Amino acid sequence: MEILDILIIGAGPIGLNCALEAQKNNLSHLIIEKGTIVNSLYNYPLYMRFFSTAEKLEIDEIPFISTAPKPGRQEALEYYQGIARQKKLNIHLYEKVVNVSKNNGIFEIKTTRSAYRAQNVVIATGFYDIPNLMNIPGEDLPKVKHYYTEPYPYAKQKIVVVGSSNSAVDAALETYRKGAEVTMIVRHSGISKSVKYWVKPDIENRIAEGSIQAYFNAEMIEIKEKTVVFKDEHGEFHEISNDFVLAMTGYLPDFDFLRKSGIELNGDCLNPFYNTETMETNIPNLYLAGVVCGGKDTHLWFIENSRIHADMIICSILSKL
Repeated sequence: MEILDILIIGAGPIGLNCALEAQKNNLSHLIIEKGTIVNSLYNYPLYMRFFSTAEKLEIDEIPFISTAPKPGRQEALEYYQGIARQKKLNIHLYEKVVNVSKNNGIFEIKTTRSAYRAQNVVIATGFYDIPNLMNIPGEDLPKVKHYYTEPYPYAKQKIVVVGSSNSAVDAALETYRKGAEVTMIVRHSGISKSVKYWVKPDIENRIAEGSIQAYFNAEMIEIKEKTVVFKDEHGEFHEISNDFVLAMTGYLPDFDFLRKSGIELNGDCLNPFYNTETMETNIPNLYLAGVVCGGKDTHLWFIENSRIHADMIICSILSKL
C-alpha cells in the first residue's frame, strides 16, 4: 500500500489550504471528507453572510472576488470548490474516517470505504458536526431543529429560538419576516456581543417594539408536542404554544474521535494539546488545523486567523524530511 506524505481529514477551507501547501512542496497528499467540499459552509443558512471581508477568507493568495462587501455562503462555496477543481486537489468525498492509529511510525487510517497509510496526518474537521445539546426532555422530537437553513418552512408557525448568537439572531429575524410568531429563550442577560454589528440593532429593535418576544436569563426546561416549558429570570415557569424549536445552541468538535486518535484534551473546555509553533499534537506527526484547535472554545479560531496553520504544518513536516 502506498504511504502518503500527508493525509488530511476534512475538506474545509483550512484542510484545502493544507493540501495546497503540500502540493506546492511536492508532498503526496489525500483529503478525506465525510461530505462535500467545504461541507460545513454548505450546511450554513442559505442567506448567511460572513462577518469578514473577502480578502480575509482567501487561501493560498488566490483572490476571492465578491460582489458585496461581506461575501455570502454561495460565493464562498463557489470560491473554495473552484479552487479544489482548478488545483486538482486529491480529495475523496462522502467517506468518513473512523480510526487513526500508528504502527511502527506509520499512520494507518481506516475509513467507511477503505484504508490508507501516511507519514503525517492533519485533522482539520472543524466543529459543525455535533450540536451542543440542551439535554432536556423532548429534545429528540421531530419539531426540534439544531440546524437552520431558510425561513420558508416556518411561515405562520409559532417558533421558539434558543440562543442569542449570530445563527439564533438570523433565524429569529428571518422567520419573523416570513410571518412566524417568534419567541427567543436566552440564557444570558442580552443579545451576544459577537452578533454582526449591522444585525444587532435590528434584533434589539424588534425585541423592544414587541415584534419578537425575548426572555433573557431564561432556561428551557422541556419540549412537548404542542408546547414548550421554560423558566424565566425570576424562577417562574411558563408553558407556551409551539410548533417548532430552533435550538441554535452551538456545535462541538468530535471529541471522541480526537481521544481515540490519542490526542490529549485538557480542562473544562477540552482544549486539545498542540505545539503552537508547529500545530503538532502530543502524537508525533499528527497535526491539528483550523477551528478544531479550540475545543469547546469554538469562538477562538476562524478561517481568517487559522489560514496560517497550513504553512506552519508543512514547514514542520519538511523540517523532518
